Amino acid sequence: MVLKKLLQLFGVGKKMKDDKKKKGKSIDPLSQGAAPNSTLNIVANSSHLDPCSSEAGTALSLHKHGSEFSSNISTIKEVHGFEMADYDPVNQFDVVQDYSDHHYAKTSPGNATKDWAKTIQNEWKLLQRDLPESIYVRVYEDRIDLIRAAIVGSAGTPYHDGLFFFDVHFPPEYPRSPPKVHYHSGGLRLNPNLYASGKVCLSLLNTWPGSRSEKWGKSKSTMLQVLVSIQGLVLNAKPYFNEPAILIRREKHSLAYNQTAFVLSCKTMVYSLQKPPKHFETISMRHFHERERAILEACGAYASGKIVGSSVKDGRTYTRNKCFGRFKESLEAQTELLAKELAANRIRALEVKRNSTDEIVSTS
Repeated sequence: MVLKKLLQLFGVGKKMKDDKKKKGKSIDPLSQGAAPNSTLNIVANSSHLDPCSSEAGTALSLHKHGSEFSSNISTIKEVHGFEMADYDPVNQFDVVQDYSDHHYAKTSPGNATKDWAKTIQNEWKLLQRDLPESIYVRVYEDRIDLIRAAIVGSAGTPYHDGLFFFDVHFPPEYPRSPPKVHYHSGGLRLNPNLYASGKVCLSLLNTWPGSRSEKWGKSKSTMLQVLVSIQGLVLNAKPYFNEPAILIRREKHSLAYNQTAFVLSCKTMVYSLQKPPKHFETISMRHFHERERAILEACGAYASGKIVGSSVKDGRTYTRNKCFGRFKESLEAQTELLAKELAANRIRALEVKRNSTDEIVSTS
């Protein structure tokens, strides 16, 4: 309750719920183009994932053959749905209540001070005003030290159309120290900077050495900067090269890594569909309903030889890639699972629309 009173003292909370809603646009995840450049240093630990090795994880351990793969892919040509314009807009930034499933829910917020609360208030305002349309944030009225964010994977990367969730905690010494960030990994390692344990390896978070200009600075760094950095620099077009310990930087290894990253991203989509974090259920449902066709078309194109992250229509194809056979098998197996979850999600989305329409009719 002390935090809630401090929140009210600085005019943050209920008032922000009534502010203008920001409606996000859909992106074309298969357009050509790399992630934006930045001067921030993004690095990871020395044990990178070799996509061609036998230790490539669950992505390459799926052995269900795709006898029904092509028929499932063809069903996306007849997806019966509705445009996202039929929905009420979803806030990109909102204040919510229940934080029980937050990774840092049991972490003490420490001694709240006015300066600390005011700094967080300013972070809230910056996020509400300047969030990119592919990032969603929820903050908690009774725990202003906590944030949850969903980041949409960018076009031209092996993470396109994925939803990636992060829990954030502002420690008592914030902003002298950076926020604590936990990635909802589902036990998967799909990027050198995102550990299966949930650790986010980023110089800006002081979780990896970097020059003074690349590390957190109390007067210049913000939570918005952290989220944009994760989206643009960590979840980028060539994550293989995030790994600083690589001595031989060969493009073919990067292409193979992207294959593994995409399969793991598809598996993460299944987790997001089955059990999205609290307060992101609607966002997850709408996002995957809107992008269902694009996701499955991409799976089909990549399984047929298109390079992961490239355009389905005019993207390049692999020439000689010893990993492609195993990638194709893994992707087909994962696509079968993903297609079933997307179909179930479509039914939920249509039911929501019907209920919404019936409610409008009954009140007319």
